[in-house]
Amino acid sequence: MNRINPKKLLNSKWTSVSPKLKEKHFIISELELDEDDSVLSCCVEAVLTKRIAAIDWRDLKDSTSWIHGWK
Repeated sequence: MNRINPKKLLNSKWTSVSPKLKEKHFIISELELDEDDSVLSCCVEAVLTKRIAAIDWRDLKDSTSWIHGWK
């Protein structure tokens, strides 16, 4: 399980364990927080294609799907 600090999530780098469309490396490009610093929404941007997709930030905790950093 990946540990995530919501304050450091923006611009963090992630690697998809099962890449689709040759998109393996991602950056957290958009992050919306509420007053209590709880994450409301999160968007990842594929480095290769610049495609942006909204994801549930809790999915990043699953180490079978995501690896923190670029591997």
